[in-house]
Amino acid sequence: MQIFGIRHHGPGSARSLRQALSVMQPDILLVEGPPDADTVLSLVANTQLEPPVALLVYAPDALKLAAYYPFARFSPEWQAIQYGLTQNIPVRFMDLPQTHQFAQQKARDESQMTAADATEADSSDSSNPDIAVPIDVPEIADDTSGESTREEETPLIRKIRRDPLSWLAEAAGYADGERWWEHMVEQRRDDTDLFAAILEAMTALRTEVDAVDPPDLERPADLREAQREAYMRRVIRQAKKEGFEKIAVVCGAWHTPALQSSPAVKQDNALLKGLPKLKVKATWVPWSYGRLSYSSGYGAGVVSPGWYHHLWHHGDQVAIRWMTQVAQLLRQEDIDASSASVIEAVRLAEALAALRDRPLPSLDELNEATQAVLCFGDRAPMRLIHDQLIVGDRLGAVPEDAPVVPLQQDLQALQKRLRLKPEASERLLELDLRKENDLGRSHLLHRLNILNIAWGTPSHTSGTGTFKEGWRLQWEPEFAIAIIEASRWGNTVATAATAFAMTQAEASANLPTLTALLDQVLLAELTDALPMLMQQLQAVSAVASDIAHLMAALPTLANILRYSNVRQTDGAMVRPVVHGLVVRICIGLPAACASLDDDAATAMDGHLMGAHRAIKLLQNPDHDANWFGTLTKLADQADLHGLLAGRCCRLLLDDGQIDSEEAARRLSFALSTASDLVQVSAWIEGFLKGSGLLLLHDDAIWSVLDRWIVALSAEAFTMLLPLLRRTFATFTPPERRQMGEKVRQGETVEAAVGIDMGDRFDHERAETVLPLIAQLLLGTQ
Repeated sequence: MQIFGIRHHGPGSARSLRQALSVMQPDILLVEGPPDADTVLSLVANTQLEPPVALLVYAPDALKLAAYYPFARFSPEWQAIQYGLTQNIPVRFMDLPQTHQFAQQKARDESQMTAADATEADSSDSSNPDIAVPIDVPEIADDTSGESTREEETPLIRKIRRDPLSWLAEAAGYADGERWWEHMVEQRRDDTDLFAAILEAMTALRTEVDAVDPPDLERPADLREAQREAYMRRVIRQAKKEGFEKIAVVCGAWHTPALQSSPAVKQDNALLKGLPKLKVKATWVPWSYGRLSYSSGYGAGVVSPGWYHHLWHHGDQVAIRWMTQVAQLLRQEDIDASSASVIEAVRLAEALAALRDRPLPSLDELNEATQAVLCFGDRAPMRLIHDQLIVGDRLGAVPEDAPVVPLQQDLQALQKRLRLKPEASERLLELDLRKENDLGRSHLLHRLNILNIAWGTPSHTSGTGTFKEGWRLQWEPEFAIAIIEASRWGNTVATAATAFAMTQAEASANLPTLTALLDQVLLAELTDALPMLMQQLQAVSAVASDIAHLMAALPTLANILRYSNVRQTDGAMVRPVVHGLVVRICIGLPAACASLDDDAATAMDGHLMGAHRAIKLLQNPDHDANWFGTLTKLADQADLHGLLAGRCCRLLLDDGQIDSEEAARRLSFALSTASDLVQVSAWIEGFLKGSGLLLLHDDAIWSVLDRWIVALSAEAFTMLLPLLRRTFATFTPPERRQMGEKVRQGETVEAAVGIDMGDRFDHERAETVLPLIAQLLLGTQ
């Protein structure tokens, strides 16, 4: 038996492992991984299974329990599995099965939830997440971040257990374990004594760590690690029992000392006795390099998967080929990158590597040379290079015969028919809803959003056409478990979205929620869900008494009526509901606006503007008459908050219901000395907020406001200044600049509107020009 301690994801260790296996010629291959997935291992030989991909193991009856095991082409385990399958030798996973680990996790979650209920603790504990929990193949040390913290451990022991590579790198004088491993292993050109050295280093580390902090099976993390290693030894013993002699074991390097030794069988059996079980299934799902990186939160990830991909596929002329890719990327972004600059950058990277006593330029030297030569010292293009090349946006592919739920099969068929390929990188999609294929794409994306599979996020589009729809698309590997979870609602995207929408509607008694759901259903063209949803909407709206809820529901329904013709859907069924809402809003709004404080008035102002835009959108004369009558009543209401009173006056002015003289009269009345200054500033905010054009083009309103400000006392002006500044801050910079110019011409403005200058007339300055005027007059006679 030979044990190969590896680090997850690395071209050098993968290449060395492949060479070592070729020399050893094993008759069975045991790989650290979930035995639950042995049934899908044979798919690795399928050329349509294109890394990066991940093994997904999940519990069908508890979908929050799921484990992802990502692989890239440069992952040592992937190369080991491929070697075994091409050599027709048995390949088996040997880690503790997820059927046991899931059952243990479920028991811990239930125990914690019970304890939380007993103590009335926060129900949002991290042990019961809302998304699938990735439990990854260990790298060198297992990620035990989900376990309880060992208070008795020293920081050094915790660091060694969590990431022994970083400790070894620090001991060797490196600040980064990733770079140390790259220099020591990934850039190797031979595998001489590599795995023996790894075994020796890990044995020394574990001996020292266990001496300082012996394993304690009362601690969950120690018990889990002991059970995993006991199960691995059991699999090894079983292989020997079956007559295999050349057994190759590929595992995380941290486990190699435990598998090299052989504790008593009785001891291992005691650790594994009575483990609970939970039904699990396994399949392959596409993965991405972005999800393979440390920055994604993946515990066993690498910093630079795109760079490792380059190292794996280009064993020679690494620097030249890399710089060529960098130059091509920069040229695509209209950044100058000549061939001469590429040559100069390569020479600089090689010189830096020689100065640092390194055999080849590493990513550090290449990045420094790129920034100095190709980016002219600018760091901004380096972010582009990092995202596109160092990390990369590669997304894997899974063959059609991989086990999937029917919902996944339907989604794949729709993606193929609509020519909507999943991609790891974000891209913008603009749809023309007049085209059949684009309309089908829109329906699919809206249906997936209903199922909480947010492949597409709506975004703004250029132009103002109502037939346009913008989306921001980015496929995430985690959608695989979301699709499995959604499959309980139906076997196709349409039926699943319909069933889920109907269930949501039945469970909701909130009018805005129902109207938002109705909007989604119509956008997704789920006609089978409409009758039940409309029935629920009418029932809830008939008894709803909260005017704010009614007003919040109106804009969505108005949009449905507006876009019904463009989307070829029948929106006529919502007209009775809209008519009833408008009537009830107009009747109940004056009472709902009485005696509001500042916060309630601000909230009501938002509802008021939303309802106003919705009613204008409907273009119904009866609705317009009722609405403007309500606004007039509100504007005359004695106890109305100043913000709402000013807003109503402005809306009436904008729509021609009152003229500028009437608006100036109302403004003058609101600014009277008998009014509370805070309410006066609120009235001004409601009247002017968002547009300074009214002040610029209506001299009557300008003069009323100008006289009021001039008449303020110093104390009152100081108190009102922050409130007025908040209003004027909503004006655009050009509007504020024109107002400043108009203030400088204050005398002309006041004269134009016939305002008495009063005490502000400067008699002394006027007398100085009288002699000149007299001479001019006499000269004209």
